[in-house]
Amino acid sequence: MQNSSDQIAPLYKKIKDHILARIASGEWQPSARVPSENELVKIFDVSRMTTNRALRELTAEGYLQRIAGVGTFVAELKAQSHPLEIHNIAEEIRARGHKYSAIVLKTEEVNAQKDIAQSLNITVGQGVFRSVIVHKEQNIPIQMEDRYVNKAVAPNYGDQDFTVITPYDYLMEIAPLQKAEHVVTAIMPSDEIRRELQMTADEPCLLIKRRTWTNGQVAASAKLYHPGSRYELAGRFRP
Repeated sequence: MQNSSDQIAPLYKKIKDHILARIASGEWQPSARVPSENELVKIFDVSRMTTNRALRELTAEGYLQRIAGVGTFVAELKAQSHPLEIHNIAEEIRARGHKYSAIVLKTEEVNAQKDIAQSLNITVGQGVFRSVIVHKEQNIPIQMEDRYVNKAVAPNYGDQDFTVITPYDYLMEIAPLQKAEHVVTAIMPSDEIRRELQMTADEPCLLIKRRTWTNGQVAASAKLYHPGSRYELAGRFRP
């Protein structure tokens, strides 16, 4: 039985919710063809004007792409971040009205090798935490985060559930950001990264190398990998 809110919801919104639910579940992947206006008219027993509004709004919101004479398709996700700002990726995704989720591939304590020790300004062999997480938007992976954390700054980092709280949120709570360093490069990713980010064989990867400081010491050093086709950096500056 439908509840009262379902019954009074505008018909075009029911169609939108129907399409969005299938995109969010992964049933309709990027580039998948969605039912035509005529098909939706028959499915929902509504007017063509109603289905047109639903498809038009979803296209304007970035969920669908309409190609004249061909059809309507699920749009390729194109996440965007400011190149010189640090934000919680979960909040960025939710601000776009999209669903955020994460898969934790690894959380462990390791002894810092030379390159990690130099990055964190600590001695070689010192214990550090490492986490590897895939962040998803609408169930589509948009970032693989490989992060090393100074154990002296965040001694309980390894105990956190990063499907519930992001590393950003946790570190900002216990080690407020003092300054940050960004280096952005384009690379061809490893097979592991390509697999986790569901990238094609010839697709390049955008890599952001980031270090953050708190109380005069390096708190974390991270490599953030993004599929080139699904991520872009954009910002506006005022001199």
